[in-house]
Amino acid sequence: MPTEKKISSASDCINAMVEGSELKKIRSNSRVYHRYFLLDADMQSLRWEPSKKDSEKAKIDIKSIKEVRTGKNTDIFRSNGIYDQISEDCAFSIIYGDNYESLDLVANSADIANIWVTGLRYLISYGKHTLDMIESSQDNMRTSWVSQMFSESDVDNLGHIPLCNAVQFIKDLNPGLKTNKIELKFKELHRSKEKTGTEVTKEEFIEVFHELCTRPEIYFLLVQFSSNKEFLDTKDLMMFLEAEQGMAHVTEEISLEIIQKYEPAKDGQEKGWLSIDGFTNYLTSPDCHIFDPEHKKVCQDMKQPLSHYFINSSHNTYLIEDQFRGPSDITGYIRALKMGCRSVELDVWDGPDNEPVIYTGHTMTSQIVFRSVIDIINKYAFFASEYPLILCLENHCSIKQQKVMVQHMKKILGDKLHTQSPNIEESYLPSPESLKGKILIKAKKLSSNCSGLEGDVTDEDEGAEMSQRVGKEGVEQQNAMTGKRFQLCKELSELVSMCKSVQFKEFQVSFQLQKYWEVCSFNEVLASKYANENPGDFVNYNKRFLARVFPSPMRIDSSNMNPQDFWKCGCQIVAMNFQTPGLMMDLNIGWFRQNGNCGYVLRPAIMREEVSFFSANTKDTVPGVSPQLLHIKIISGQNFPKPKGSGAKGDVVDPYVYVEIHGIPADCAEQRTKTMHQNGDNPIFDESFEFQINLPELAMVRFVVLDDDYIGDEFIGQYTIPFECLQTGYRHVPLQSLTGEILAHASLFVHVAITNRRGGGKPHKRGLSVRKGKKSREYASMRTLWIKTIDEVFKNALQPIRDATDLRENMQNAVVSFKELCGLSPVANLMQCILAVSTRLVGPDNTPLIVLNLNDQYPAMELQGIVPEVLKKIVTAYDMMIQTIRTLAENADSLYEKIVQCQKAAMEFHENLHNIGAREGLKERKLQKSVESFTWNITILKGQADLLKYAKNEALENLKQIHYATLSCGLNKPGTENAEISKPRRSLEVIPEKAGDENGE
Repeated sequence: MPTEKKISSASDCINAMVEGSELKKIRSNSRVYHRYFLLDADMQSLRWEPSKKDSEKAKIDIKSIKEVRTGKNTDIFRSNGIYDQISEDCAFSIIYGDNYESLDLVANSADIANIWVTGLRYLISYGKHTLDMIESSQDNMRTSWVSQMFSESDVDNLGHIPLCNAVQFIKDLNPGLKTNKIELKFKELHRSKEKTGTEVTKEEFIEVFHELCTRPEIYFLLVQFSSNKEFLDTKDLMMFLEAEQGMAHVTEEISLEIIQKYEPAKDGQEKGWLSIDGFTNYLTSPDCHIFDPEHKKVCQDMKQPLSHYFINSSHNTYLIEDQFRGPSDITGYIRALKMGCRSVELDVWDGPDNEPVIYTGHTMTSQIVFRSVIDIINKYAFFASEYPLILCLENHCSIKQQKVMVQHMKKILGDKLHTQSPNIEESYLPSPESLKGKILIKAKKLSSNCSGLEGDVTDEDEGAEMSQRVGKEGVEQQNAMTGKRFQLCKELSELVSMCKSVQFKEFQVSFQLQKYWEVCSFNEVLASKYANENPGDFVNYNKRFLARVFPSPMRIDSSNMNPQDFWKCGCQIVAMNFQTPGLMMDLNIGWFRQNGNCGYVLRPAIMREEVSFFSANTKDTVPGVSPQLLHIKIISGQNFPKPKGSGAKGDVVDPYVYVEIHGIPADCAEQRTKTMHQNGDNPIFDESFEFQINLPELAMVRFVVLDDDYIGDEFIGQYTIPFECLQTGYRHVPLQSLTGEILAHASLFVHVAITNRRGGGKPHKRGLSVRKGKKSREYASMRTLWIKTIDEVFKNALQPIRDATDLRENMQNAVVSFKELCGLSPVANLMQCILAVSTRLVGPDNTPLIVLNLNDQYPAMELQGIVPEVLKKIVTAYDMMIQTIRTLAENADSLYEKIVQCQKAAMEFHENLHNIGAREGLKERKLQKSVESFTWNITILKGQADLLKYAKNEALENLKQIHYATLSCGLNKPGTENAEISKPRRSLEVIPEKAGDENGE
């Protein structure tokens, strides 16, 4: 089947089917037959050849087709031994005959599968009138609109316009198109007609417009929801917004607003119709951006202690190139502060004329005056964020110039400086909210017992260490060594309030002696050592204290460390070289987008709660956290530029896409699409990937587009987004250059779905893989502390946990079974299920065979007469699903209370746990193990309570979706259309973070 010509209408699909194409016919027992399928010219039947059957049997009458399913969603596909080898996007099934038999097919590409699915659905809808329908749609709204625009351009009414005007006209309508490509398309058309001259007629203009400005993947999507029309009306759009885009409470008025905003044809705006061009405008607009707009503003709790946040941090902020020979410049501070950075570094040394200067000591970097940097900080400190800014002062000045530093800071920064001494009765740092508009100084501070005007402190000198590393290259050796003593003036010491720099010794010493306002800095190498050898201790340390991690001095090229390596341990201030673009800065920039780019991101609860078990290096599921399945389909790309500096292939681009997951070790993964050769304008990938995300709150997704080249693949663009900011549905992903600028008109078109782990599965016998019976179920386990009284408390939680797990699993399994009988994958939602099955629930005379009574809180399916056996199976599966939803909704509250009570009872022992263990005879390692088991058990209880809360919310959401979809399809029992969805008797409460924790956070 030729696919060079873009598909832009049902007519194109029907013509391609009449021409025919090779499809794989899938049978049970892994049998696959290659057959050539084609549509009879009279459009009455579908045939295939060669076949052992006679020609009359190797066909299906179009009128016998009940439905066309996309994907691998029949019993034959699910039970097939080669399930994993078949692309979900190339598979489709034709359900036909009174017994609902399935003809299961696989196309050579997703494009060909879409052509057959679209064409067949048209034929089912319009039967022998299909041709009339197609003919009438030729003079459709879109053609009328384009004709009208052409006429407006043809001011002299000549019937043609100059080529240059026609090219510019199409360029204005689709700015991403290259001028030379538009010109070439017109010239090819003229050549095919053996036409001379450069004038363009209306017919030629319309043809080229259809060819260049139609995205087939969006056309196929439109006809899925348009009841096989060439446009979406307000009800179609409502269904798309609710079922696919996850929008709630969509009305026809909202749909009409969208149509009037994005539909270019006045006719469409007046009638409430959205054409392919309007639909494309909508899907490429900010409304369908992959990034959730809720996260574009501050959306997290900003009243937690400062140590509970990741803080956007810069290293050697003054440098704009490498950290050994590069120039220093105040633009480094402007750039960082405009990007939302909340921790900048000032490496201060004695300068000429009694003016301190900033540069990397013992290196060949240039110098900038300290006063000018403070001026710039004063101007831009709160340009991008109102939350506190931390100045990391690496002080190497004499007493005389330290006093000059103090004068400059007091005079220029004034009241912005936070100098209030910490309250020794507190246990945690103040919150970002309480420190709004304040600048904190992180530096050395004189001891409280130092009564003089000055004293000795330890100097931690990165520059000296780096100088020693590279001394062999000719840099004069310095005597300055890490750990030397130097003098500190009292005035400067008094400016340090909440961020006193101290040297780290070991975790146990810090737990006992470190004050909450003291901050330790870790060289990247040392921090990595602790992350690998003491991951649990590092996480617990960072619950209370701020930790700053700076790059190894060996990185003389100012390359960046991976911030995820230290965020997973809870390190708040991971200092990045903002001047060095690449993967690591992409991660940093992407990560801090999620809270209005304010420079602060609240850490996951499991990394904040005083009693919680989390190891940074876990390669498995996280106790107390429900894993999520992320389903991403890379559909297409648009307007990929040629990689910068690439000249070997001319303008040719051979793109492919990597999808990367960054997070805890258990989550790190990547998958790539195939290469699309010589197509950077609108490559169609149509490839689906699935990732298990074990700690969603710490995960990021990165889309990378590369140019496949035998010399070495070259970077085209990327976009990095926190998992929590993903919007599900059909979305466009804007691409950014290596240095972070938006690439004009370049994007990816993707579909995103997120399900819980039980919602689907990779094994080819998917139906079996997700329906685990009680015998094979895994229940959360409690660890034994060997302290009888406490073990008894935890033992009381075992049965409620088992019961809660059964409620959740039973509902999820029943939902998956219903989805399968509806012919959909586990990724689908229940609204899509009701929509998919609605055509089967209506008789030949359009009267419902089955209706739903929406007056019931848990609506039952009621038979309206004799129905086929296959529909009875759907009714049985639906009844089972509703029953499990009801059981969960009605029993969740009491089980939740039991689990919470066990948690509270156990927390009563927390403060005296060591003493109780010692009385029971536990010593050293056994006592430590017992404390760890206690933490594990509390984490499990919190997690199980949260899972139950989420499951109840999911059950109520399922009921809402059934309700809305039933009304949309007209399957509600007469007289129940105005029924309100019943509210639950009371909602579940979130466990307060201070529950049972007397010392609270």
